[in-house]
Amino acid sequence: MKTHFDIEEFVLKGKIENELDFERALIADRKLRILSKESVHFKTLRKKLRDIIEIYETNNWSDENAIDENKIKESDIAELIAEKEREFIENRKTTIKNKLKNLNLNQQELGSILGHKSKTHMSELMNGISPFSLKDLILINRLLKIDISELIPVFLPKSEQIRVKNAILKLNKPKIKLTTDDLIFA
Repeated sequence: MKTHFDIEEFVLKGKIENELDFERALIADRKLRILSKESVHFKTLRKKLRDIIEIYETNNWSDENAIDENKIKESDIAELIAEKEREFIENRKTTIKNKLKNLNLNQQELGSILGHKSKTHMSELMNGISPFSLKDLILINRLLKIDISELIPVFLPKSEQIRVKNAILKLNKPKIKLTTDDLIFA
């Protein structure tokens, strides 16, 4: 399961296809605004992302007559989901940084241990610009003794919850239940 979208992969695709990706792009733009001061790479990435955002806004939000209650509701739900993802990534970053500080390590040294040679790439991972690999997260869990639930999001999109519940109903297995306490987002 993808924990969040890869901004560079998203920019290469060249378009936004739905409200959730639009909200994610807006959050990524804010992150890249700060990071673009550090690197030309981030500045270029942000410029391309902003162009994609502008096209989506023009196509989907410029005609007031096409904006109805359902479109606003979809946008609100997408905003909540993207914000929950952003909060998770920010909390994960803070937790990792605190553990590194306690162990007298820095981000670049962690990157070296994980096998990442580029300081920029490690910054992308920590800031949620690029997703950590599962291997990276398992190594961080074992090296820094961070609970895996703080490294890998355990919430499920509503659509996935519905799909699983329907599959269970179809199989007629009433003893199997999807636990949804604190695992849900919109």
